[in-house]
Amino acid sequence: MLEFAPICIYLVISSLVSLIPLGVPFPFAPNGSTYPEKLSAHECGSDPSGDARSRFDIRFYPVPISFIISDPEVTFSSPRAVPLNKIDPFGSRSMMVFSLISTIGFPHEWKKGASDRE
Repeated sequence: MLEFAPICIYLVISSLVSLIPLGVPFPFAPNGSTYPEKLSAHECGSDPSGDARSRFDIRFYPVPISFIISDPEVTFSSPRAVPLNKIDPFGSRSMMVFSLISTIGFPHEWKKGASDRE
């Protein structure tokens, strides 16, 4: 049990370090909201109206889809930071195939008009 003592000490210290900053502001915070502007609509400046579960227009979907596509591109492009003589031939070929697919996909998306706004 003695070999787990440093781990227990580390857990106690790390929880204190993370919980103390969370608790320090509470004694200094005011009890209520003193500014009515904090309770007003803040995004677009108008009060919400209508049903919150309304359908989005189809024109909004290509933007998040393009972000979802670009995330794996950035992730899988990180092996390019490794010199080519340090990567085996399989890694080098897979990196080139991924770059080719991404290069072909972008003009295809552009030709289909996925990024056009009306």
